[in-house]
Amino acid sequence: SARDIDDFGHVNNVVYLTWMARAAWDHSKALGFDFEAYRARDCGFVVTRHEIDYRAACFEGDTVQVATWVSKNDQRLKLRRRFQMISETSQSVLTTGMSEFATMKISTGKACRMPSDYATGYPVRDDAEAAFIR
Repeated sequence: SARDIDDFGHVNNVVYLTWMARAAWDHSKALGFDFEAYRARDCGFVVTRHEIDYRAACFEGDTVQVATWVSKNDQRLKLRRRFQMISETSQSVLTTGMSEFATMKISTGKACRMPSDYATGYPVRDDAEAAFIR
């Protein structure tokens, strides 16, 4: 939308982070882990790190496809997601990104061990992380 466009005439950098956060949450819900599921386990994921590599500009009117997948899950505390955003208009990769998460006990705000269904319910493809090693 027009409010996402900065003075340079392209999508502002912070908007990509918003898209990553939405995609991560939508993916979690699709896997069966909405906030009610987190609350029932008194455990959710919180972000510990974000990384975005900008490759091409996105402009007003572009349609952007955002993909996310889990590329690491230590099945104890940490999970990593990778992202790729592609412009349908130009068919170019706009950004790639990464977010790292840690499990947190909702009632205390402190780190906790990952429930066993998070360990298996956030699956990782064996080659998912290697695709991003530079």
